[in-house]
Amino acid sequence: METIKYQPKDYKSDQYVRWCPGCGDHAVLNCVHKAMAEQGVAPENIAVISGIGCSSRLPYYMNSYGFHTIHGRGAAIATGVKTANPALNVWLMTGDGDCLAIGGNHFIHAVRRNVDINIVLFNNKIYGLTKGQYSPTSNRGVVTKSSPFGTVEDPFIPAELALGARGNFFARAIDVDLKNTTEVLAASSRHKGTSVVEVLVNCVIFNDGIHKQITDKEYRSERTIFLRHGEKMRFGKENEKGLVLDGLKLKAVTIGQDGYTLDDVLVHNAQSPDTTLHLMLSLMGGDMPVALGVIRDVEAPTYDEAVEQQIASVRAKNPIRKLRDLLMKGEIWEVK
Repeated sequence: METIKYQPKDYKSDQYVRWCPGCGDHAVLNCVHKAMAEQGVAPENIAVISGIGCSSRLPYYMNSYGFHTIHGRGAAIATGVKTANPALNVWLMTGDGDCLAIGGNHFIHAVRRNVDINIVLFNNKIYGLTKGQYSPTSNRGVVTKSSPFGTVEDPFIPAELALGARGNFFARAIDVDLKNTTEVLAASSRHKGTSVVEVLVNCVIFNDGIHKQITDKEYRSERTIFLRHGEKMRFGKENEKGLVLDGLKLKAVTIGQDGYTLDDVLVHNAQSPDTTLHLMLSLMGGDMPVALGVIRDVEAPTYDEAVEQQIASVRAKNPIRKLRDLLMKGEIWEVK
C-alpha cells in the first residue's frame, strides 16, 4: 500500500485569511499546516475546533472538518468530538481571553481528564477581536480600554494553570520562529492526551510589541532557551550559557566562568512524572531566559480511550442491542 505524502497546501482552504497584516496568527496558521503535513494525517481525519476571538477564525482556513463554536466552549466541544469519534485528530484553536476567562473551567477540566486533543493557545495578552480590553494574561498595571488607569490584578500564567490541572504536555513557542513552532506543534500532535501549546503572538493593532523583549532577533538567543528532551539546557549566541541548580532554584551561568563547566549544566527531561522542574522552567523570565520548546511530555491514560473501553465492556455484558429490547426489558402489560 502506497503511503500518501501530504504537503502544507493540502491543509489550506480557499478562504481569504481575515487577520490584520502583520498579525502573529498568520505565522501560527502557517506552522499548523506544516506540522499537519509532517505528521501525515489525512485532512478528512482532522477536526479543528475553536471558540470566539481572532485566533478562533482559524478553522475557516483549514481544509478539514471544523467547528467555530461559542465563547469559551471550544474545549467542551472538542472533548465531545474526540469522545464521539476517537479516530479523529482533534485540534482546539483558542486565545488567552477565550480559553482562560469564560473558558477557564472547560480548559482545566479538559487538561485534567487528559482528553486526546491538541490545544493551541494564542497568547497576545489582550482582547483583540473586541478592540483592546485587558485579558487574563495581561500584565499588572497595563493600560487598556477597559483599564484606563492600569490593571490592578496579576495575570494567569498558562503553564502554571496547565500543570496545576495535572497536565501531561506543555510547550511554548513564539510566532516569529516558524521552524521551532512547527517542531513543537508536531510534537503536540504525536502526544497521546491533552497537549497545550502556548504560542506568544503579537497583536499589531492593540498590543504591538508585547513580546518584543524576547522575540527581537537582536537578543532572542540571550533571553530565550529552546528545550529539547535529553539535551543540555544551553542558550546564548554561542551556546555559552546554561541552566544549573543552585540549591532549590534554577540559575543561569556562563560555562567556563565561576567554576561552572558543561557537566554542571542540567539535561532536560521532559518525560519526568514530577512537575517540579517543569514548573520552574515554565515560570522563568526577568533575569532568566524564557523557556521555549516542549517543557513537559509525559504518558498517561486518556479520557477518550477509557470511555471507549468502558462502552465496549458494558456492551459485551449487556444483551440489549436495540431500543425495543430496552422498552420490553421490564414488567410490561398488553392493552387490548
